[in-house]
Amino acid sequence: MPELTKEIVEPISALTRTTRVIMGRLEKAIENGVYADGDQLPAERQLAITFGTARSTIRKVLDELEKKNLVVRRVGSGTFVNYAGPRHQGLEDIADLVSPLQLIETRFAVEPYMTRLASIHATKSDLDRIEDVLRRLEGPGIDQNLFTQLDSEFHLELARCSRNPLIVRIYQEVNMVRLHAQWDRMKKLILLPEKISSYNRQHRAIFEALEQRDPQAAAELVSRHLEQARQDLMGAEI
Repeated sequence: MPELTKEIVEPISALTRTTRVIMGRLEKAIENGVYADGDQLPAERQLAITFGTARSTIRKVLDELEKKNLVVRRVGSGTFVNYAGPRHQGLEDIADLVSPLQLIETRFAVEPYMTRLASIHATKSDLDRIEDVLRRLEGPGIDQNLFTQLDSEFHLELARCSRNPLIVRIYQEVNMVRLHAQWDRMKKLILLPEKISSYNRQHRAIFEALEQRDPQAAAELVSRHLEQARQDLMGAEI
């Protein structure tokens, strides 16, 4: 994790000011991409040491950041950044113009190397989060809408594991296009139960390559996954 500048300890009377200062520094670090969307912040104790203050102050800072929807606090797991950055103007217009096959072309340009990086940088907690998404994908009775949502989440988790804020941002935009209304027709044509099962077998194989720290296999599996999606789209458009 990037090192934060140590804050001078201030007396109790200045606690409110101290809270504001620490909150401002963490907020700036999040907005500038030092901590990318989905990254875990250091533990409360580590932040207290870094800023030279009490854990109760850090707890208050994190409470305020959560109220601003900049972080999400998960009991037993820690505090995670929840900031995708300012929305790009015109994204909805782009989503209207991008065809399903053009989106697959974009994913081919991004995902193989993104997944290669993920296999190198993913931590145990990252793998646990991906496997949790995968279990839900593989759960009984999954429908087209839930599969689409969880599939987007699965691939976004791969982007987060790249530890590259720009890749994460790009993939968030990819997901915005994938969830656009024009995709409803393709979803209904393609995402039949047997196809969902096939995609999930591919997801499981990608996850296993991550666990084995095999960048080449992970990249190749994602490429095959995208090629299957491309073929399915072409068949649906005929």
